[in-house]
Amino acid sequence: MPAEQLLQGKTVIVSGVGPGLGHRVAAAVVRDGGRAVLGARTRAGLARTAEQIDPDGGHSAYRTADITDETQCEALAALAVERFGRIDAVVHVAAWDSSFGGLEDADFAVWQQVIDVNLLGTLRMTRACLPSLKQRGGSVVIIGTQSAVAAPSQVRQAAYAASKGALTSAMYSLARELGPHRIRVNTVLPGWMWGPPVQAYVRLTADSEGVPESEVLARLTERMALPEPATDADVAEAAAFLASDRARSITGQSLLVNAGEVMR
Repeated sequence: MPAEQLLQGKTVIVSGVGPGLGHRVAAAVVRDGGRAVLGARTRAGLARTAEQIDPDGGHSAYRTADITDETQCEALAALAVERFGRIDAVVHVAAWDSSFGGLEDADFAVWQQVIDVNLLGTLRMTRACLPSLKQRGGSVVIIGTQSAVAAPSQVRQAAYAASKGALTSAMYSLARELGPHRIRVNTVLPGWMWGPPVQAYVRLTADSEGVPESEVLARLTERMALPEPATDADVAEAAAFLASDRARSITGQSLLVNAGEVMR
């Protein structure tokens, strides 16, 4: 099957579409012959991505969706069915990743919000897609994080890591529960992913320390087997693969996309 047919005719919901990974996943879906249904909290960003990846509008649709709101999750799933007649996969990019700190300085009210987005929001969006996914089977792809299995030394993101770790654990139960309906559930675990958030981290760290950005980047890559970090496009390719029929016998698995920083 040629690469451009990887998702031919499939309708894929992508949550959390912004300028980074969500955009890359949506672009990969359309490039590979699928229809991308985009959700995020900001309408302007959705419109911009849709215009860039699908100028004629025939292979995409979008609506604002906050995954902490079950009604909005259901509305995004309904849009996919109304516009394209089906849902074949959902890729969960939406996340709260801007909470920093560890246990001693934890604000547990913030932790609860992070968990509501990252864990429960993903489950809400998945449940909203189930009626259509059950008709033909399909794929649920969760974007997790390497920090859920190997905490980084450079920054503390305990709430984010804990919420994503819980989501990875939930994946095992979902894979068992949904497997009889031929619905696969897998997780992609990015490490230091070269895209807008990590680029901003490198730039701000370099500015605050008065060192070249290349020096900060070298600290991030020194433990990687490959000489450069994975990009958001690399992570999107892994998600597209897991959403496709080429991964038809893969479920309940976590795939590290991290240039070999952590191996297991």
